[in-house]
Amino acid sequence: QVQLVESGGGLVQAGGSLRLSCAASGSISSINARGWYRQAPGKQRELVAAVMSGGSTNYADSVKGRFTISRDNAKNTVYLQMNSLKPEDTAVYYCNAARVTLRGIQEDYWGQGTQVTVSS
Repeated sequence: QVQLVESGGGLVQAGGSLRLSCAASGSISSINARGWYRQAPGKQRELVAAVMSGGSTNYADSVKGRFTISRDNAKNTVYLQMNSLKPEDTAVYYCNAARVTLRGIQEDYWGQGTQVTVSS
């Protein structure tokens, strides 16, 4: 239905920056939300940032002021610019695409995950 391909992860020192990219393909006309989640070993997956079709954004408190989500609709691509990285940002980052209605998430798709490792 929808395929998501992520790129941009890697190893970076604390204080550094990375930019993640996620390109969507397939039956994407119904998608109205894009986001980034992350999961560290032994921890639950958490929402990092999301952007709706209208342009509104949401961020986890832990990344506010450091991370920025953006999109290029022509390329069906969403980005996550990560600045001032901290060791606690280390996780596998997953791209998400969803169809969201008043009743909740109706369709939900995931990328393969990309590892972000922040060293001290």
